[in-house]
Amino acid sequence: MLGYIVTVTRQIAVRLDEELVRFVDEEVAEGRARSRADLLSRAIQRERRRRRAEQDVRILTATGPDPDLEAVARSAADTPLDLD
Repeated sequence: MLGYIVTVTRQIAVRLDEELVRFVDEEVAEGRARSRADLLSRAIQRERRRRRAEQDVRILTATGPDPDLEAVARSAADTPLDLD
């Protein structure tokens, strides 16, 4: 049996000021986003990753460096990020 990933989306209403709407529309028109929803979804996902990274920093700051993770951290620091 093949595995399927089902993503359920939900439509919501978002109010943005005109300047942000123009920016979003320009991003879509220039092909940097497939749609308004795509741009907003990617921005929210980036924010979620940023907050998780902040939480990791707080934990590591409180507990100090972990020798077992030093090599992983060095490797990760040299890895290009795919932010989208």
